Amino acid sequence: MFLRLGWRNIWRNPRRTAVIMTAIIIGVWSMIFLGALMRGITDEMVRNGIATLTGHIQVHHKGYRDDPVIENSMTNPRDVETVLGKVLPAGSRWTSRVRVNAVVSNARHTAGVTFVGIDPSREAKVSFIGGAVAEGRYLKQDDKYGIVVGKALVDKFETKLGRKMLVMSQDTEREIASRSFRIVGIFRSEMEATEKQYVFVTRTAAQHMLKMKNEISEISVVLPDSKEVDAVADSLRRTLPSADYEIQTWRELLPLITAYLSIYDGFIFIWFVVVFIAMGFGIVNTTLMAVFERMREFGLLKSLGMKPWWVIKEVLVESFFILMIGMIIGNIFSFLSVIALSGTGIDLSSLAAGSEFVGIPKIIYPALYVKDVIGANLVVFVLGLVVSIYPAVKAARFTPIEALAHN
Repeated sequence: MFLRLGWRNIWRNPRRTAVIMTAIIIGVWSMIFLGALMRGITDEMVRNGIATLTGHIQVHHKGYRDDPVIENSMTNPRDVETVLGKVLPAGSRWTSRVRVNAVVSNARHTAGVTFVGIDPSREAKVSFIGGAVAEGRYLKQDDKYGIVVGKALVDKFETKLGRKMLVMSQDTEREIASRSFRIVGIFRSEMEATEKQYVFVTRTAAQHMLKMKNEISEISVVLPDSKEVDAVADSLRRTLPSADYEIQTWRELLPLITAYLSIYDGFIFIWFVVVFIAMGFGIVNTTLMAVFERMREFGLLKSLGMKPWWVIKEVLVESFFILMIGMIIGNIFSFLSVIALSGTGIDLSSLAAGSEFVGIPKIIYPALYVKDVIGANLVVFVLGLVVSIYPAVKAARFTPIEALAHN
């Protein structure tokens, strides 16, 4: 009976019902769709961070992270590689690198960079560089003098493919080592800072220049399932001697992005609360208007024996129908909005400098999380019914004499 009465009552004044339903639709749509955009930003930041030479897990010699000098290199990488073969789940990829600070120069310019010696075939499966070469070619295994540099660095140095670039750094004998490399490839990346920071040669060429024999600076691991990061990192910590090695996950290696994730989580929660407060006032006002308009009706029902609890129940059933219809339509609109942008995203390339400054990717693709959809709907549904209790109780307190005397 209450369901039938509630359904009929909400359509007695279609204009008022449409107004409050529109507010709920816009509220639900904005909560889910804008939440998906924020998730898209953070997902892209994490993907870029992991692809930019971080990986899910890194292994270093003890003390390398605090002081990344050549003396803190791993002298026995074979031991670590053997452990990786036993601990890593099937489908994992890893690569070893030489990574030191260096100075690059040509006839006109000089700049500080991170000099990275890579295994070209393994590196291509772990980080962005394998698919980022926009001009020229990627490194070959036997490249002794080839170097791949970023587009921003090439522009800054006013150089081009085929030109030479001098690299200087400290070798294992604490002497200044230098070597001239020829630019064979120019890479592009999401961030201009990455293009200026990294230069890549083969690991063999870097070890030869720095007199490192088989020593390496780090091993980077990418897992098939990111949910396994903590478990695998703990296994490596238990297996490798802690006096010689340090194992860090991407959350420890990228503290700024980890902080961003927490900030965005808090921002989404605040956004949900703000939207609901605006929507909640609309629900209360509209329901109160409906209650006062039907004051004589409630008085008549109570004079015929309707209990106060039944009046509360009837008002809440009407709110339930309005909330459910608004939520369903709001969800449909938000899903359609996400689908519409999932292919092209929102292109912020024209604002690249500004977006890079705050860490936002050039193109934002919305990412829909089930927990955000459930959270938004639960917030609207539960709190929507809670704020409807006040006008429902107001209606239940009308005495038949008061109600029938009301004009």
